[in-house]
Amino acid sequence: MDAVERVAAAILYEGYLLWPYRRSATKNQRRWTFGVVYPRAYSEAGGDGPWSLQTQCLVRGQRPIVDVRVRFLQVVDRRIGRRAAAGLEFVDELRIGGERYLSWQEASEREVRLDALALADPVTPTRLAIDVPAGTAEEPLPHGAGAIIRTWEAICGEVEAHAESLRPQLFRVTVRVANATPWTGGDRSRALAHALVSTHAILRVVDGEFVSMTDPPDDVRLDVAACQNRGAWPVLVGPAGERSTMLSSPIILPDYPRIAPESPGDLFDGTEIDQLLTLNILSLTEEEKSELRATDPRARAILERTEALTPDALMRLHGAVRDGPPSSAEADDSPTLERPDPPALESIEIGGTAIARGSRVRLRPHPGGDVFDLALTGKVALVESIEQDYDDRIHLAVTIDDDPGRDLGLERQPGHRFFFAPEEVEPL
Repeated sequence: MDAVERVAAAILYEGYLLWPYRRSATKNQRRWTFGVVYPRAYSEAGGDGPWSLQTQCLVRGQRPIVDVRVRFLQVVDRRIGRRAAAGLEFVDELRIGGERYLSWQEASEREVRLDALALADPVTPTRLAIDVPAGTAEEPLPHGAGAIIRTWEAICGEVEAHAESLRPQLFRVTVRVANATPWTGGDRSRALAHALVSTHAILRVVDGEFVSMTDPPDDVRLDVAACQNRGAWPVLVGPAGERSTMLSSPIILPDYPRIAPESPGDLFDGTEIDQLLTLNILSLTEEEKSELRATDPRARAILERTEALTPDALMRLHGAVRDGPPSSAEADDSPTLERPDPPALESIEIGGTAIARGSRVRLRPHPGGDVFDLALTGKVALVESIEQDYDDRIHLAVTIDDDPGRDLGLERQPGHRFFFAPEEVEPL
């Protein structure tokens, strides 16, 4: 798999199964949380997710041609049938010899492709149906003891793509994914059976190049701001500087994301650290490992791969230094003295105005940041504290005025408390 496919595969299975990879774990009672496109009727009836996903991005070129791949997972119900006189008797768990088999859920990969969209041609939107019929598959268990029965429900919908010429050699491409599967009622678990999960799109261009949506050039900044992305965010992928491929992801990513070369394989819980998860897996009891193996075939593969890691492979997970010159500590062989904590700062001056805890500022992040910087540009924020790091750099910790979870930020909880340099804020 090339770098693009590896990142896309990681997104496809992000959250598929979470540490500690067991069916009984509390974290795994609510799976399928990224990139879910529900049936329209469920969503409009007040369901907890959207029924469509939209990506818009910009392409430069005289006559560019774009290919689109939309990929998602479909939830598959796995039941364990025990052989009985009257046929299969479905059970929650079955033991055969030393093996356990558990009823649960898995997923199948699905893909829809729209090829050779000529952006310069004035064509109506190109549409392709999503049509997955309901089905069943049977896998016999050893010694004729029963079978694993996998079933999936029907899914129908549509992928639509079209382009608009904004000006000479600049086009806006729109890709929209909609779920039109009939839904007659029920809770989220029933709706998930007809949903598209981990939905994302990969766009490739020939005879043109994509524009960074995270750090656009000045001449197209307003055009980027006018794009409407719902449920996914497009980033450049591939080797740094390459502009032929865009990945529209339901997970916030920077341009040119990559999988760490030290990572031995998928862990599905990508917000965690490979070394931490690996050590946790190795510390499981034999009973816990037994349940992990029976929970899911992909979880079993994680366990087997982890138990087979060599000491050298484990050490490579301990950390790496990349893309930077040696620090002064590395360059100097003299003894390192413990440095005292930086002094607390009560206030600083920005543009002739004293800024302290409780001051209000407007955020002006530097260009080239992440998606949060884009979302927070122009927002009014409250200075919660002034911090100074060991390199003597000053940071303003702020909470956002219109953040519904602002109270969590005031309690110093991550996700609702943000840090900006003094030159990135405007005193109010």
